[in-house]
Formats: sequence, structure tokens, C-alpha cells
Amino acid sequence: MTLQEDRLTDDGFLSGRLRLWQPEKGYRAATDAVLLAAACPAQAGESVLDLGCGAGAASLCLAARVPGVQLSGLELQSDYADLARRNASRNGIPFEVVEGDISRMPRALRRDFDHVIANPPWYPPGGTASPRRDRATALQVSLPVSAWVTTAAQRLRPGGWLTLIAGADSLPELLAALGPKLGSASVLPLQPRAGRPALRLILRARKVGRAPFRLLAPLVLHDGAAHDGDRESYTPLARAILRDGASLDGVFD
Repeated sequence: MTLQEDRLTDDGFLSGRLRLWQPEKGYRAATDAVLLAAACPAQAGESVLDLGCGAGAASLCLAARVPGVQLSGLELQSDYADLARRNASRNGIPFEVVEGDISRMPRALRRDFDHVIANPPWYPPGGTASPRRDRATALQVSLPVSAWVTTAAQRLRPGGWLTLIAGADSLPELLAALGPKLGSASVLPLQPRAGRPALRLILRARKVGRAPFRLLAPLVLHDGAAHDGDRESYTPLARAILRDGASLDGVFD
């Protein structure tokens, strides 16, 4: 089924500051996209390339926090690329979205950017794929995460920043992929609750950066030892990011 055949939901992000169309049954952006946007250190006037932009949630959340940022996106699936354009237009945010594969960068995006952001697929290959092809493509690994890092390094200007969210188990591969081109790396583990293992992480690295590697204190997303009912339990910082569009710059500084 294509997205045109699906029923789309009308979802609020950042306490309704953004309204995004998303497929009811396909791949749906959630907290990862907002966290990724919060971690990108872009400033007004700077250029950002979103690799695998989906329906545009991460880029548009970033633009809501940093008006005047110049957004470009690369998306493999044409239906999602079209949805990203529609979502951008709906929210009055300029967003250049190009269809294509990160392993064969379209000519339209072969230029330098100040920032590259990415939320690569993270379900391992070989498992049971979603019966929906579009969702499986968005979630299941087809290229190693190192390929995403390599493509990002190629598209960054010297001094530009890569910001990437990924599964915690990908950390060894991510660090190995930085190579000589990306340095000044910081890793922020994302803990669902205090005392629980981090399941996700945010990596920030700079092209030709020379600062030492830093492993930051975890960002704890929820209060309490366990879910205790149908209520929101975000920690104050997580709530500020996910509901109010706050930045993670203070955590990375």
C-alpha cells in the first residue's frame, strides 16, 4: 500500500507548535526525531542536511526552534518525500526534499552543509520485517550505520557537525566509522529511566575536530522506576525538549 492509500493522522509535535501528517500504519516519527532536532547545534542561516528525512519531523522540529535555518532532506521513499514537502508547506517552513539513496547521493545535494542530521534504521537485518514495505524500509537496516557516517562526512564542510541518533549497541561501529575526518565526538546515552540500560544514544562529531572524545552523563527520559499509569512521566529536561522545543546544547557544552 502507498501512503496515498492510507489514512493519514494529524499529529502535534512540540505541544502543537507543529502539525504533521503521518501515515496511520506506516513509519511514524516520535520522540527520537524531537531529540535529534534538540541535539543539532544549528543556528539561523546555517544549512542542514537530513539524511533519511521521512515525513520531515526532525528537520521541522529543528526549524521550529531555530527559525531561519536552511533545510534540505534526502529521502529514499517517494511517498515520504512528498509527505515531508506537504508537512513543510503546511507549517510555512522552507524545506528542499530530494528523493534518493545515501549510497548514491543525488547531484542536487552534492554540496557542503554546516550540519548533517540522521536517524538511521536500527532493526537488525535478518529479523522479521514489518509486513508494510514502507515501514520495513524505514526501520530495518539495509546499510551499516558506518555508511551513514561516511556519507555525512562527505557532505559536511570543514568544521561542520554531524548529529545522529542510533541504538546503543551501534556505538562501537559508530566510533570506528568516525575515522580521521570526524573528531571532537561526544556521545549522550538515552536512558528510559534511572538505573535502566541506555537503549539509544546521540552522537555529535565535528569534521576535522580535534577535541578529545567525551562520554556524557545519560539523559534520563522518565521519572520513576516503572510506568505507573496512563500519565506523562517525563523528567523536567525531557519534558522541556519534547514539549517546549528546548535545546540540548547545554548538555553537550
